Amino acid sequence: MIDIHCHILPGIDDGAKTITDSLAMAEDAAQQGIHTIVATPHHRNGKYENMKTDIIQYTHDLNEHLKEADIPVTILPGQETRINGDMTRDIEADELASLNDTKYLFVEFASNHVPRYAKQMLFDIQVAGHIPVIVHPERNSAIIQHPSILHEFVQKGALTQVTAASLAGKFGKNIQKFSHQLIEANLTHFLASDAHNTTTRGFAMDEAYQELSEQHGHEMTYLFMENAQLLIDGMNVNKDEPQPIKKKKFLGLF
Repeated sequence: MIDIHCHILPGIDDGAKTITDSLAMAEDAAQQGIHTIVATPHHRNGKYENMKTDIIQYTHDLNEHLKEADIPVTILPGQETRINGDMTRDIEADELASLNDTKYLFVEFASNHVPRYAKQMLFDIQVAGHIPVIVHPERNSAIIQHPSILHEFVQKGALTQVTAASLAGKFGKNIQKFSHQLIEANLTHFLASDAHNTTTRGFAMDEAYQELSEQHGHEMTYLFMENAQLLIDGMNVNKDEPQPIKKKKFLGLF
């Protein structure tokens, strides 16, 4: 498996604190069948600033430690950038790290809202030559209440990534159910761990793929796995026409 979202680089955000933590995470990943991880430290989220050049160096250093420890996991550079008004400027200045130096770029929203300028920024990112990948939309309260927000973004070219722990039910039944709805409506394209440690925020990729297979079939499982490979290779990913999620269907509350 390939994990395209992980906070495994040590000491630079709220993920791994030390190299020992990073190695422990990599061992856990390998045990679940993960052989490649895109390191995606937080950037511009109000607390952490992790620039592209630093991330590349940190990634190189961690790979050297993994070789020494004989852990069969390869780390690729990436970044999880909180959406902000300077993103296109930062792209032009080559300060944002795309995923493995491809056209794919992570975009994060705060957990409780989607800014009004998001539609324009997602468009501008595409004009700048990148494809925005919205991370963990299933955990955003504004999108949960108004799924049409995400539907419009995907219709206009954005992709999305659901968290493995969400699909595995570790964030509760409501978020798990909404994750399934996003998959059914072709509103998400990747499954990734967003792992921060080996305890409270682990990988859960094996559990999530089992859930995906049981609820949506082997074909969907293969599609998500293939999309992760296509992404790190910089190729076009598989996607179907997005469908709207009717608000009244969500959790039967409306």
